[in-house]
Amino acid sequence: MLYYITGGERSGKSNYAQSLALELSDTPIYLATSRIWDKNHQERIQRHIADRDERWTTLEEEKNLELVIPKNRVVVIDCVTLWLTNFFMDTNSDIQKSLAQAKAVFDKICTIDTTLIIISNEIGMGGHATTEVGRKFTQLQGWMNQHIASQADKAILMVSGIPVPIK
Repeated sequence: MLYYITGGERSGKSNYAQSLALELSDTPIYLATSRIWDKNHQERIQRHIADRDERWTTLEEEKNLELVIPKNRVVVIDCVTLWLTNFFMDTNSDIQKSLAQAKAVFDKICTIDTTLIIISNEIGMGGHATTEVGRKFTQLQGWMNQHIASQADKAILMVSGIPVPIK
């Protein structure tokens, strides 16, 4: 089963995903995809860790998610945006290479017999990016979101902390 949860920044995506995971399992897995970029980012990660109790197992993997996702579990992947950033940085902002690499990994994880709850951001719904690299990343994010949503069994758009089913 694949759940896709998307929305804007601070829309309640992570809280909703974690609540859903705990409804589905007593021992869910939280798969963090982020590199630590700066002090502010580290503080944000610490807040997310503090939100989870002893029922959770935390795994970390920046790109090759298929290497760490176990079978027959409930896994929250947080988040596509930070995961894509790793590909985007490693390919020197090449949209096509980043998208191909991310799609290949995503397609592999979809073959694992497990329940996935994937969190992403709808960054294209905000202001228009003022830099070329920002516009390129927005395109990459949008295309990857479409790819994930097309495979999802259920898709939820978070708006002001309220889950709105879209698929």
